Amino acid sequence: MLTLTLSSAYADGSNNTQNSGGQSTILNGQVNFNTQQATLTINANEVQGNVSGGAVAGGNALDVTTMNNTDVQSEQYVSSVNIEADTNANISNVAGTTDLQSQAVCNSASISMDPTSTNVNSNQECNATDPAAIMHANVSNTLNDVSIASSAVGNTMEEDTNAPYGTVTNNQINHSAVNAVTTANTLNVGGNLTASASAIGNTAQIVHYSTTP
Repeated sequence: MLTLTLSSAYADGSNNTQNSGGQSTILNGQVNFNTQQATLTINANEVQGNVSGGAVAGGNALDVTTMNNTDVQSEQYVSSVNIEADTNANISNVAGTTDLQSQAVCNSASISMDPTSTNVNSNQECNATDPAAIMHANVSNTLNDVSIASSAVGNTMEEDTNAPYGTVTNNQINHSAVNAVTTANTLNVGGNLTASASAIGNTAQIVHYSTTP
């Protein structure tokens, strides 16, 4: 549902590419006590190619990729602060596509493993005042597709593995108000027009698959 490409204020990542059969233990502890604000103002006119822009604000983000048997223990907490992304765009006379986004995420964890066994214990608590994603866009006279979106999320966790053995424990607590606002004024769009606003408290996606017959 969401493609998270955070350049967050506090991010921790692990990438282990040793041969399968090894053992990795990953302990992640993230606490954010500060307000995170991302603001993008873009004015573009007479663009022959594509226009793409977005504001991204994040509290804590974790990205883990391993090829080993892996134990992951992740704790993420955000206190009562603001996490806000604001995008203000005035776009006109664009020959290519137009893609505008505003995204605010309190806690994010992405875990991908390719071993024999996995164990994941993820705890996320968002106590922020309001993860808020605000989008104001004026788009006119474009010859191609236009996409305008805002998304705000309290906690999100993704885990995927092809290990035949594994356990996942996922705890998500959201105390925050989650707000997403998209205001778009469009005129003379030559392609498809897509506009959306998405506000989600907690979301998780867990995929376990086997590559053996």
